[in-house]
Amino acid sequence: MVRKHFGTDGIRGRANATITPELALKVGQAAGLLFRNGEHRHRVLIGKDTRLSGYMIETAMVAGFTSVGMDVLLTGPMPTPAIAMLTRSMRADLGVMISASHNPYDDNGIKLFGPDGHKLSDAIELKIEGLMADDLSGKRAKSPALGRVKRIDGVQDRYIEFAKRTLPRNLSLDGMRIAVDCANGAAYSVAPAALWELGAEMVAIGVEPDGFNINHECGSTAPDALARKVREIRADIGIALDGDADRVVLVDERGHLIDGDQIMAVIAESWKEEGRLAKPGVVATVMSNLGLERFLESQGIALARTAVGDRYVLEEMRKQGYNLGGEASGHIILSDYATTGDGLVAALQVLAVVKKLGKPASEVCRRFEPLPQIMRNVRYKKGKPLEDAKVVRAIKDGERRLDGQGRLVIRPSGTETVIRVMGEGDDKTLVENVVDGIVEVLTDAAA
Repeated sequence: MVRKHFGTDGIRGRANATITPELALKVGQAAGLLFRNGEHRHRVLIGKDTRLSGYMIETAMVAGFTSVGMDVLLTGPMPTPAIAMLTRSMRADLGVMISASHNPYDDNGIKLFGPDGHKLSDAIELKIEGLMADDLSGKRAKSPALGRVKRIDGVQDRYIEFAKRTLPRNLSLDGMRIAVDCANGAAYSVAPAALWELGAEMVAIGVEPDGFNINHECGSTAPDALARKVREIRADIGIALDGDADRVVLVDERGHLIDGDQIMAVIAESWKEEGRLAKPGVVATVMSNLGLERFLESQGIALARTAVGDRYVLEEMRKQGYNLGGEASGHIILSDYATTGDGLVAALQVLAVVKKLGKPASEVCRRFEPLPQIMRNVRYKKGKPLEDAKVVRAIKDGERRLDGQGRLVIRPSGTETVIRVMGEGDDKTLVENVVDGIVEVLTDAAA
């Protein structure tokens, strides 16, 4: 069966165009039916970010779940990792996060978590799609068995306490001045509260959501606002989350960006010294910089690479028994604590290292010099340009020229009719020549 709705991270698209109330209701009914198992009262936990369309989608999903006999617990705005954690902690049969992550406000999406707090497998998502295509009118609950709905209080405090407990009991952020940018998103309340309770002098921006300003010129995809605030208040470090707080980038005291690769390097080295790495290895995607791989190798730590997407990182972590993985974009998965990327928890691990070493973030968080990395996109209308004979030869020639000095990653986008060409290596001029040559041939093949 071909996937129609689910992508690499749930269902995502333009609100009220792709992500409609009708679709949300069907997802609720199908997922509710699939996760009913036994005679107990079944329940689903639903969280969301701060998009205006969240109200519409939430209401439609509530109708879908209750119509098949599932009780619904509503949390209001909460980070994606909080919903994953609470689904497992509260013994819910299913968890739902209504969010389009780092996308603009007019997009939205639906992420589903199983009772173990993990994102659903491809096989289960296909089963949900199969049910969505069926006529479910005969499977609706009888009137006495309809689900009930309750908005629950106190879940923010539970998540804040959970995040704080990922740090050593005696560690305080007292004396640190921290700027945090919550992207006007799901963490606008919990992230500043956690940092303040840990003792930091904290200044927050991106904490005034209005339904439209999520990720708008703020957050992890637009860290310039945070860099300016860090320099303005002379902060020790800045933390930028995205709209649902499952990814993070940092800014040092000089206003320079610290991406996911550097964050993984800091945590990996620290955890290895403290004996906290489950195995001497880290999982990253093919897009992580070669400089990270060489740094980890110098520390006796292997780097396993996967396809782009945090779900593939987590799958490899579980398969290999690693407890640290992530993406350069800032999805950092610490499986000792979470079943998905958690921006706040990842940031706290780095803060702990900065505090422990007593050195500036610019020194602590610059573990390696990234190799020059060149990115190009080639748009095509139809066909499979990567199978063109001239393109295949150009790629092989590029790989030969970079042998031992760099690498190439060439892949079709999962969301656009675009071929992404990435090259990196020690010699920037060589990398640019290789990438430009491949792009030229690809452009001709795509015309």
